[in-house]
Amino acid sequence: MRSWTVHLPPGASRGSVPATGLGKPPVLIPEGFSIWVFVFGPFWLFWHRAWLAGFGVLLGLIAVNLLPDPYGIALALGAHVLLGFQGQDLRRWTLSRRGWSLAHVVQGRDAEGALVRLLQAEPRLLPLYAAEARP
Repeated sequence: MRSWTVHLPPGASRGSVPATGLGKPPVLIPEGFSIWVFVFGPFWLFWHRAWLAGFGVLLGLIAVNLLPDPYGIALALGAHVLLGFQGQDLRRWTLSRRGWSLAHVVQGRDAEGALVRLLQAEPRLLPLYAAEARP
C-alpha cells in the first residue's frame, strides 16, 4: 500500500468542508519516489503547475551541466535522483504556498483506492466529487 496526502483548497479546513462544494476537489499526492519526475525533471513540475520550484530546478540543472564532463554527469544524475525523491514534496510545498491545507493521510494501492478511503473517512467531501461527475 502507498500513502497519499490529501490537500483541501483555500478556504476549507478539515472540520469545515461545506456541503455545497468549493469549486475544486481535494488533491491527492502520493508519497515516495516518482519515476516521472526523475525522467522529466523540471518539466514534470511545470506540468503540475509548480512554477517556482520548476524554474529553480531548471536553473540548478543548467548550472550543473556547465561543469566539466565527469563531474557534471555525476552531479546531474544525482540531482535527478534527488528530484525523484523530492518531486512530490515540491508539489506539496507549492500547494501550501497557494493556501491549500493538509487534511488527511490515506493509504491505497492507487489513486482510486486512496480516494475511496478518503471518502469513507470524510463523507462530507462526496458533494465535491458528485458535482465534478455531473455533465
